[in-house]
Amino acid sequence: MPLPSEPTVPSDFFSRHLSEQTHALAASTPRVESAFAGAPRQLTDELADAADALAGELGDLALDLYEHPEPAFEEHRSAAALASLLAGHGVEATVGVHGLETALRAEFVAGDARRTVAICAEYDALPGIGHGCGHNVIAACGVGAFLALHALHRRRPDAFAGRVVLLGTPAEEGHSGKEYLAREGAFDGVDAAMMVHSYGYDLADQVWLGRRVLTVTFHGRPAHASAEPFMGRNALDAANLMYTGIGLLRQQMLPVDRVHAIITEGGSRASVIPETARLDLYARSKYPQTLRDLSARLDDIAHGAALMAGVGVTVEWDRHPATLPVRTNQALTARWATAQARRGRTALPLGVVPETIAASTDFGNVSYRVPGIHPLIKIAPEGCALHTREFADAAATPAARRAAVDGAFGLAATALDFLCDDDLAAAVAREFADEGGPVDVEHYFD
Repeated sequence: MPLPSEPTVPSDFFSRHLSEQTHALAASTPRVESAFAGAPRQLTDELADAADALAGELGDLALDLYEHPEPAFEEHRSAAALASLLAGHGVEATVGVHGLETALRAEFVAGDARRTVAICAEYDALPGIGHGCGHNVIAACGVGAFLALHALHRRRPDAFAGRVVLLGTPAEEGHSGKEYLAREGAFDGVDAAMMVHSYGYDLADQVWLGRRVLTVTFHGRPAHASAEPFMGRNALDAANLMYTGIGLLRQQMLPVDRVHAIITEGGSRASVIPETARLDLYARSKYPQTLRDLSARLDDIAHGAALMAGVGVTVEWDRHPATLPVRTNQALTARWATAQARRGRTALPLGVVPETIAASTDFGNVSYRVPGIHPLIKIAPEGCALHTREFADAAATPAARRAAVDGAFGLAATALDFLCDDDLAAAVAREFADEGGPVDVEHYFD
């Protein structure tokens, strides 16, 4: 019996080239600078002390979540762990808000609440991999930022004015938890939103692609594949034609587009012409407009494949809501970079890490509703890819514990700057308006 053959080993030349290019750009790129003063230095110093005082608890939270990973919509223990930590600091959190059982909300008001800032915390894990995207660290950063601001407010009630909201946001992995929350009013009245994501680099900004999920089902007619194949209409033929059509489309796709597809159903036995075939696809692009164009092309391919094979077709878009690309507010991002510099981190600007390395996040939907930032913080070696067991291992290291505190301070300091500095807040709002203002995300692809 012949031995099974082995897959070829991909060349790592291009990955190494990208890494070398990133190092070269990082060494020659100026630091991100802010044109605004932000909060008074004394307040920021006290905030740093408050974040550092939380170091042990934040590290323990990150490790606890790591050791008890829960996938999307099942994060009951994780949400309870966040609520318990908050309760230990005198903060009441509500679990089961905005239509999701595992969502969490806590808030406090300082002074006249003239502006509201929302800090997001993710805590869902990947099935089979655990926290291979570092959401355990993301959660610790978000909770830590909220508690540091809360501690500053309790110590100095007149230090700043505003409303601070912590949102525990479930189901980012493969889903769109923040979009569900947004549709239920989670971001109503919010003037700016922010979170930080675990990564292999410290980045002030990076490309995040919009994503749509597509399921295409072809409906044929079964027949005996030997006796009467001519009486059948082969649904698998249509699936094959669509898969091939996507491959042919790639030559004309924009460099910022991505399509990934699998055939999840194609018949049950070789002797019967398949009556049903199904494909699951992800479509991604860098801009909302180009994602809409790519979607139209995929629609055409699905219907064309059905026509060629003589079968029916059902095209189902967005059974989980679409996610838009992240629209980063640069005025806010510069304040994040300033805060990270205080922690000995250089948050690199957009364009240093090649946009070839791009994924998707439901925070993009938030960033098209309100001004937002989604920087990244280093917890893993450079080149360690998200959604791998290696990255999951990195999410439980001393580097991850340190990042939990540095990220908590960075978010808290950026939020404090936004609440204290009227000129910064005006620039944030003006930039958001200049880039098109709020978008009707829910109906964008209708």
